[in-house]
Amino acid sequence: MKLELVQMAGRDGDTAYNLQRTLDAIAACSSDTDIVVFPESLITGFPNPQNIARLAEPLAGPSLDAIQRAAREHDLAVVCGLTENDQGRYYNTSVLVTPDGIALSYRKTHLWVGEGEAVLPGDRFSTVEWRGVRIGLLICYDCEFPETARALAELGAELLLITDGNMEPYGHVHRTAVAARAQENQVFAVMVNRVGQGDHGLTFAGGSMVANPFGRVLFEAGTEECRHGLCLDMTGIAAARALYDYHTDRRLNLPGERINHADGRRELLVPEGR
Repeated sequence: MKLELVQMAGRDGDTAYNLQRTLDAIAACSSDTDIVVFPESLITGFPNPQNIARLAEPLAGPSLDAIQRAAREHDLAVVCGLTENDQGRYYNTSVLVTPDGIALSYRKTHLWVGEGEAVLPGDRFSTVEWRGVRIGLLICYDCEFPETARALAELGAELLLITDGNMEPYGHVHRTAVAARAQENQVFAVMVNRVGQGDHGLTFAGGSMVANPFGRVLFEAGTEECRHGLCLDMTGIAAARALYDYHTDRRLNLPGERINHADGRRELLVPEGR
């Protein structure tokens, strides 16, 4: 599985600028790339209660239509995020867009401080298979909770793709969290963060990274814009589980309703109140 990580800056509230840079980055991908991953909410930037109605788009809107056309043209999948408008309800959403359309969408379940003033939390975790690998999505603060990655592992995820908008002084937190989520579930975990300045004086931390099923960091970016390609050897999952398997050995089950869909998606619906 060949991935490209695109760590880049964005402009909050400037969808046209962010979308064009995203499309340019997709066009620059290698011909053998399977998936290109971008930071959290890069398409729209982060909204506030005053501009969210203007910025938010439905998943069947113009930005993701353009992303799908690019995915089809370059025969790859794109993981990117935006502020979703679902009939007047707003979510921080990341999607896996393939040449055939949106294969997977995920609404951030764990909202950062103050984020709930603009968007609602999601209520489920989902996975889908793409080119032989079962994939799950997480967003930023989600990765600090062991239960999120465990929910995806329950659904058979082999690769966790985390769109991130982590800011200073918390860059070190996600370095630890992403490696831990990979190690404790014996899967690959990929995090792509934003860099540069944001609204309200924020400085995004960068540090995009890849961790293998042993929790070892295979790649880590700095704090500037960059892109990095690498191939994941998915047989590393079996190697990590050869002597001990956390999924088999654990004694506590994660609650939730598991749903298997005819299109290959798997979902874990979170019980109300959790």
